[in-house]
Amino acid sequence: MIFLEKLKKLDKATLFIIICLNVIGTVAVYGATVGTKLEGLHKNSMLLIALSMILMLLAASFDYRIIFGKPIYILYAFGIGMLAYVQFKGENINGAVRWLSIGSFQLQPSELAKIFTILLVAHMLSRKQGRKLRLIQDVVPICLVFMIPVLFIIKQPDLGTALVFVGVLLSMLWMGNIRLRYMLIFLGGVILIIGAIVWLYYADNALLSKVIKPHQMARIQTFLDPASDPDKSWHVKNAMLAIGSGSLAGDEGFFLEQGYIPYAYSDSIFVVIGEKYGFLGSAVLLLLYFCLVTRLINIVIDSKDRAGAYLVIGITAMLVFQIFVNIGMHIGLVPLTGISLPFISYGGSSLITNMLAIGLVLNVKMHREENIPLP
Repeated sequence: MIFLEKLKKLDKATLFIIICLNVIGTVAVYGATVGTKLEGLHKNSMLLIALSMILMLLAASFDYRIIFGKPIYILYAFGIGMLAYVQFKGENINGAVRWLSIGSFQLQPSELAKIFTILLVAHMLSRKQGRKLRLIQDVVPICLVFMIPVLFIIKQPDLGTALVFVGVLLSMLWMGNIRLRYMLIFLGGVILIIGAIVWLYYADNALLSKVIKPHQMARIQTFLDPASDPDKSWHVKNAMLAIGSGSLAGDEGFFLEQGYIPYAYSDSIFVVIGEKYGFLGSAVLLLLYFCLVTRLINIVIDSKDRAGAYLVIGITAMLVFQIFVNIGMHIGLVPLTGISLPFISYGGSSLITNMLAIGLVLNVKMHREENIPLP
């Protein structure tokens, strides 16, 4: 009875948006796999959605504040333990060791590690009670909390997920009241690294190729100089042609049917929506994402508990970064990398993680009236 009473308090608007996104994702997976050897994958997607919906409701049903304290340190340690375990017992798929096999299910621990890391940092920031973050006592420990999983994830290798951690770190530090000069140093460091990669690409390509992996080098080359090697840039080129061919209301999906779009059911799912449903289909998807982010921001504003607010900030940053990079890489705005489109791409670990994240957001929203007022 208590569980049912709590479910009645869930934010209906956010739930409606999530359901709409999951429906679009199922339709897109069907469109990407119909007539191929993967036909029927949308049925698996529906099962995963049902499971993740249950997990989302469970995550929303308890008082999230009981996590902050010893439990979150245990969860974080468990997440790091899983990332370490992947190095020894992980499944090697396409040259990357990122997954653990649990029966027929492939679990990607780095996805859950995102949630555990955000929870721990939200707890750390809330203890400051809005005071300015000190460099050694506050900023450095928070950076270390993020750095540990990032080092494991880079070794897998999974640069895309590692970049999500960096984006979330900067967002949470900024909203956690970091001093402006510290943030400028962070941003300066990021810009310096990007600038060094670009400079090395043109000045000493051989040296750069020794520092980064071949597939990463190919993606940088595709982004900076697409004409230099048409074979390496064909993914992005075909993605943009496919999205453009969708016109206003979509076409029959020539590029998709001809197999010119790899991983159309997962990382490249936005191309399917752009080609088969055109500008209108893409606009509806982006509008839903905009509404979702707006709801999350409003929950942050309404929250009377700093830990809850920081938790929602971290989740919002995680989703926004993934949405921007996934869509941006298919229209030539950012280099190609392996980041799924939240709630749309096929993938059990990413879907479960994102739904758990939304469950925690709903949890914060539900308990906002019980929280301690801000000083």
